[in-house]
Formats: sequence, C-alpha cells, structure tokens
Amino acid sequence: MNPIPPLVLKLGYAGLIPFVGLALMVQLAPTPLNYLSAESLAGYGAVITSFMGAIHWGASLHTLGKTSSGDRWIDRNAWIWGVMPALVAWLALHIYIPVGLLILASTLIIQRNIDQNTYQYYFSDTATRLAFMAMRNRLTYVAVACLTWAAIVILFIQA
Repeated sequence: MNPIPPLVLKLGYAGLIPFVGLALMVQLAPTPLNYLSAESLAGYGAVITSFMGAIHWGASLHTLGKTSSGDRWIDRNAWIWGVMPALVAWLALHIYIPVGLLILASTLIIQRNIDQNTYQYYFSDTATRLAFMAMRNRLTYVAVACLTWAAIVILFIQA
C-alpha cells in the first residue's frame, strides 16, 4: 500500500495539467495565444518553483522556538534554501521567456536533487519519504520536460 494519501497523489498529478496544457498551447496555438501561453507557463512554473522551496519553510516551522538542534540544515540552511527558489523564479519572469523557462526547469532539477538529500529531515519513516520522492521525481520530470519543450519550440521551431 502506498503511504502517500490519495488526495496528495491526486493534487500532485493534477498540478501537471497546466504544464502539459500550456506547453501544448505554446506549440499548437495561433499567435498571439501561443505567446500568452508561454507567459502563463512561465508564471505557473515560477509559482511551482516557489512552492517547492516553501516546503522547507513549512517543514521547518516545527523547530521555531526550540533550542538549536546542532544540525546546520535544520537550524539555518533549510530556511535559506526555502527562499532561494522563489528569488530565482522571480528573476526568470523578468527575462526572455524561453531562457526563463530553461532557468525554471533547471531550478526544478536542482531542487529535486537537493530535496532528495534533505527530505530525510522531514519524514518520520523511510517508506513514506521514498514514496513521496518517487511521486516528486515523476512530477519534476514532466514539469521540466514541458518547460524545456516550450523553450525549444519558441527558440527553434516557431522562429
């Protein structure tokens, strides 16, 4: 049995709908709808990138008011890392859209790699952490593929 609640699975996978739909619109919709779709995809990618960083803040809130754990990740780095994706996402929204899409895709991959090593601090058992990371991997790879594909379409196919 999967230790991840069905609601979490449904919400996670439903979050891919805008990625897939907007990436298809970038490629298939007529101008100017394709450009509006690219802007919307960048905005959604930035929101999700920020959300994934905010997970660290949410998971670390239980440590507020407690004495130092002596662990640098819990006491300091999780708070810093939780903010970094939002700053990168904000920057990605202010540059040439396909480059911004690639920055967002890269940030999601970097986040996934860091989170793979840091989620051990947030989960009480290994089975749940591994199940969540399996879902997280699938979600990340689809989101990254959509962001990257849309950037390629803009840069090379629609040009």
